[in-house]
Amino acid sequence: MRELMTGLRTWRRRTWAFNTECRREWVARQAASLPAGSRVLDVGAGIGQYRRFFSHCDYRAHDFGLEPATAGQYTALDYQSDITAIPVPDGSFDAVLCTEVLEHVPEPIAAVKELARILRPGGSLLISAPLGSHLHQEPYHFYGGYTPHWYSRFLPEAGCDVRAIESNAGFFSFFGQEAQRFSEYLRPRHTRRLGVRRSLAATSVWIVMLPASHLLPLVGRTLDRWDLERIATVGYHVVAVKRGSTPRG
Repeated sequence: MRELMTGLRTWRRRTWAFNTECRREWVARQAASLPAGSRVLDVGAGIGQYRRFFSHCDYRAHDFGLEPATAGQYTALDYQSDITAIPVPDGSFDAVLCTEVLEHVPEPIAAVKELARILRPGGSLLISAPLGSHLHQEPYHFYGGYTPHWYSRFLPEAGCDVRAIESNAGFFSFFGQEAQRFSEYLRPRHTRRLGVRRSLAATSVWIVMLPASHLLPLVGRTLDRWDLERIATVGYHVVAVKRGSTPRG
């Protein structure tokens, strides 16, 4: 029964919160592939949500530590600095993880060059960033999204060979996610400020849309399995390897 409930919770997250869940699963797989004792730096670690996946590694956390919504919630940081000037020697880490950070960096090309600098030859660079993104973590949100062509252009220039670029679901899951957001923005707690008439009208639309906001993510996940359309996605998961000797282990 416990396994069944766990499976149901996972299925629910993959369907109605696929963006974060699929990324979490991707990070977990990448972490599991690293040999025990690997030196890992989580760049832009925030609250340290991925720390547990690297319990078999020498995990270190980095962040600039100034994002207002995260203040007071940061994981224990080993390094606090701008992402373009991380205070460690060249080749210090076997793997560098950087998830959902580049959209918040004024100079992302300089940032990936810095990530490559601190990575040992043959080490793994693990990156995710959005393609479709709403404003968040303001005022530190500078770019709308990153395409496969961006990674293919600038990671090799930084000295890394791209091994994999995987989309985080496709158009239909993306549409399902935005249907949920559409409904959320019409909830009465968001529309009271509009006054009685407009708030009632918005609430009426919310009630009509509520079933669709629950159904469309499920339909979207199913359609994405047919691989009909992947030109639109929430973002990409990228694996690159710094040029040099093969990875340890």
